Amino acid sequence: MKINHLSLHQFRNYSQLDIEFNSKLTIITGENAQGKTNLLEAIFLLAIGKSYRTQRDQELIQWNQSSAMVEGIIEYPHYNLPLSLVISPKGKVAKVNHLEQRKLSDFVGNFNVVLFAPEDLQFVKGPPSIRRRFLNAELGQAYPVYLRTVVEYERILKQRNTYLKNYARTEEFDEIYFQIMTEQFIEKAVDIVKMRLEFIRQIEGFAQSMHHLLSKERDEFRMEYSSSSSKLNYEQVDTLADQFKALFDQSYSRELKQQVTLYGPHRDDLKLWLNEREAQQFASQGQQRTIALSIKLAELEWFKQIKGHYPVLLLDDVLSELDDERQFILMDQIENRVQTFLTTASINHDLLKSLNQTDILYVHQGQVQRK
Repeated sequence: MKINHLSLHQFRNYSQLDIEFNSKLTIITGENAQGKTNLLEAIFLLAIGKSYRTQRDQELIQWNQSSAMVEGIIEYPHYNLPLSLVISPKGKVAKVNHLEQRKLSDFVGNFNVVLFAPEDLQFVKGPPSIRRRFLNAELGQAYPVYLRTVVEYERILKQRNTYLKNYARTEEFDEIYFQIMTEQFIEKAVDIVKMRLEFIRQIEGFAQSMHHLLSKERDEFRMEYSSSSSKLNYEQVDTLADQFKALFDQSYSRELKQQVTLYGPHRDDLKLWLNEREAQQFASQGQQRTIALSIKLAELEWFKQIKGHYPVLLLDDVLSELDDERQFILMDQIENRVQTFLTTASINHDLLKSLNQTDILYVHQGQVQRK
């Protein structure tokens, strides 16, 4: 899989752009605030359907314009697949092979990317929400059923929380209705937990191999999915529904008092262990970067295993955060195998000399030139 054409119209600082991609590695360079990251963001949108930089779609539309459009042609071994996304204040219109998709979740997954951005360096020490977002993004790309399950789960979660808050205000409570809602919530929660557990089981081996390479086998690394309650034993997946039911029965009065759903995948975490110590607490900055990079490289191999092809890799100004040795290891792992887009303000010429099939784009004020 690769993207061989990108077209932008009134997107960010690009009035109009049509560009072909012919090389495995595209280096996008130029001064800051010229539009380098906007190109990666556009490619990301074609895969995920939303930005990794903002939750406000209006920011994607060029100033004083009413809408923006991103189009791409995705090349598979035996066919090309056109994708497009029109963004306006009314929402998004997503098309696959020129056919409008009823839901955005039907658009996601036709094109796969792995993004490594400066924010990902907070993956280890940042809040659990960062790691949950990672789980949802990767599983959502690979399995449309997972994305649909998360959407439904979040709908029921919002509905359940609203009902708890309304009770605090009105003291009106229908126990049968609340029980039915809780049963629906548990059903979706169990599905999400099972898929997350399987994903971590699959990707952990790849991550450990990459970590051994990057750390020169100095450190032992492992991953663990952690539940929102010590009373939930995720190793016993066959009894998860019963475990959740017992937990909600026990916490009934607490939830009424606190007016919020206390347990579920929305409060879980991905624990990272380094030499049997929690990396969130004990890993140095260098070790954090090694873990983050290991997991990103592992994602590539995981996608290859389940999809039969590598995703596109987006490296948004992260080389400057890695030392020279890790830069060379990173590029060695992906060169000639993974289509990669890399933004940087300055090119490492020693690294460039070691690479083949490289295309360099220079970005200035929303204009792109090949160098």
